[in-house]
Amino acid sequence: MLNDPLFIVVAIAVLIVLGILLTGIGGFARGGEFNKKHANRLMRWRIYAQFIAVVLILLFVFIRSQGGN
Repeated sequence: MLNDPLFIVVAIAVLIVLGILLTGIGGFARGGEFNKKHANRLMRWRIYAQFIAVVLILLFVFIRSQGGN
């Protein structure tokens, strides 16, 4: 599976979502100026990245179920 380029892209997309989520949670927990300035932007980025990750996961599952690679 590690030789499948689509799997690697899916894994990277999921890690990006995780990174954005952890940054948002860290900013929320710390509060202050960073949270006030970036909280909504991070939430939007997470939603967009999560949508892309879900689409890639569905594409990966669809291709694998069709017998590709």
